[in-house]
Amino acid sequence: MWRALRRAGSAAPRSGPGVSGERRGPSARRAGRTCATIRMPEVNTDHLDEQQVQLLAEMCILIDENDNKIGAETKKNCHLNENIDKGLLHRAFSVFLFNTENKLLLQQRSNAKITFPDCFTNTCCSHPLSHPQELEENDAIGVRRAAQRRLKAELGIPMEQVPPEEISYLTRIHYKAKSDGIWGEHEIDYILFVQKDVTLNPDPNEIQSYCYVTQKELKQLLDKAARNEVKITPWFKLIAETFLFKWWDNLNNLNKFVEHEKIHRM
Repeated sequence: MWRALRRAGSAAPRSGPGVSGERRGPSARRAGRTCATIRMPEVNTDHLDEQQVQLLAEMCILIDENDNKIGAETKKNCHLNENIDKGLLHRAFSVFLFNTENKLLLQQRSNAKITFPDCFTNTCCSHPLSHPQELEENDAIGVRRAAQRRLKAELGIPMEQVPPEEISYLTRIHYKAKSDGIWGEHEIDYILFVQKDVTLNPDPNEIQSYCYVTQKELKQLLDKAARNEVKITPWFKLIAETFLFKWWDNLNNLNKFVEHEKIHRM
């Protein structure tokens, strides 16, 4: 059963299957910013959710198409289509969390989200930040630390329940998608799996609703999205249509799908 959340001062969440997604940490680091060749556009954010606007100051990790770090830039500038069209690319991750019944936790993103509001998506989708702990690249430990942080921030999962060593890094995808005329995504996305029963206390500014689903229930949701009855995030659609179900069938034997040297161009 989908569980809906209500944001303070907001209308009731929309009905239907769903869960929502991602919040950025409170602090922004500007050290190491290297984007002098791109003039950043000015965008009016007065009409957007105040909490989500504050998160736009966080510093994402800029990368080249081979996932080599080349600098840092604000979340805001990383998600403007005008910059994406000039090639700005950043590092991200997508978490797929399963319980011990092999059900996948989905979320519907809050209508306060700046990119892809109201869309259904995987458990948690966000970005490592440009600070030392999350920049560390050995076995993607920095990305896995960021995932632990975001699972707490978005879904209220206690950090001790999802230590980085229990989060499995499978592979990476490179994709680009527009949310609207102003905002979009251009990411190399680390695919992370974890299987564990966890405690949930989601943030309604991030998440409208959430639910554990079976493979059959996810396929029904994807069918609804194909009929434009619900919206799903583009990265989740790509992953679900390409990889997810074979991974899901092999939760106890994921090692054979590990491809740390490969970036799937979607």
